Amino acid sequence: MTARTTRRTKAAPSRIAAVGAIAVAGALVLTGCGDQTDKGGDTSSSGTASAPLADKLPADIKKAGVVKVGSDIAYPPVEFIQNGKAVGIDPDIADALGKQLGIKFEFENGKFDNLIVGLQAKRFQVLMSAMSDTKDRQSGVDSATGKKVGNGVDFVDYFTAGTSILVQKGNPKGIKSLDDLCGKVVALQKGTTSEGIAKAQSTKCTKDGKKAITLQTFDTDPEALLRLKQGASVADLNDFPVAAYNAKTSGGGKDFEVVGEQIEAGPYGIAVGKENTQLRDAIQAALTAIIKNGDYQKILEKWNVTQGAVTEAKTNGGS
Repeated sequence: MTARTTRRTKAAPSRIAAVGAIAVAGALVLTGCGDQTDKGGDTSSSGTASAPLADKLPADIKKAGVVKVGSDIAYPPVEFIQNGKAVGIDPDIADALGKQLGIKFEFENGKFDNLIVGLQAKRFQVLMSAMSDTKDRQSGVDSATGKKVGNGVDFVDYFTAGTSILVQKGNPKGIKSLDDLCGKVVALQKGTTSEGIAKAQSTKCTKDGKKAITLQTFDTDPEALLRLKQGASVADLNDFPVAAYNAKTSGGGKDFEVVGEQIEAGPYGIAVGKENTQLRDAIQAALTAIIKNGDYQKILEKWNVTQGAVTEAKTNGGS
């Protein structure tokens, strides 16, 4: 939900207004109906034998015709459940990639901070979840401890976003920047880039002789948004697309607003296991194709997120 750049991140620091109306309450209803039960909807791509890039796939995936995608599907407009199905920027991009490759991308729901573990355990073959491409994730390092915790993953970068500060409408606490959060309560999704940014800012606060930030972390971003809506926190940090989406839609635009500039903008990446280089390269080729044929641009226009467009399908471009 947390940039996910709010790029959302676990091993390192990972979602602008979008079309459609889904309030925080609606998002919470969806979460309660099973967003975190791993029963998420799926999105499918109408692959055919004549798909232009099918031969680039590993033989087993080409034969199966399906790629399992791990995702925390509670992060509108990047991915969320609507009418029992995963919809949003990521599912639409996956659908376009699938048409190039002749396969279906089937989304399976899971908690964000467990997705990389699921990938390495072969539960998923790729991850698409507003996940920031970072060096720590690439090398399998836990950014909080600096310790090696896995083999790392490769990324195909497909979008760019930064973290934004979301506050109550009217900004009653006068929050303008990260420095204004010192001594305040901030709610956000655990395992995200936003959490890393908030912790770093809290350390800065104490070094500057100010009080630390009190962090409240949750499994999903809608939980953090509810705390903000109730006034139990002064801000929520999340990816710019998500912050702007909620500012526009929650309570008909009367609940929240975005303040300040984007923080630490960086790429979202489609994560693939280090050992699965052929699949990674096939996805990169498919992304290149949809950038060139205009399908990628149409998807971003649909969700009103063209500011985050990439012009080239790079691998491991995060820092």
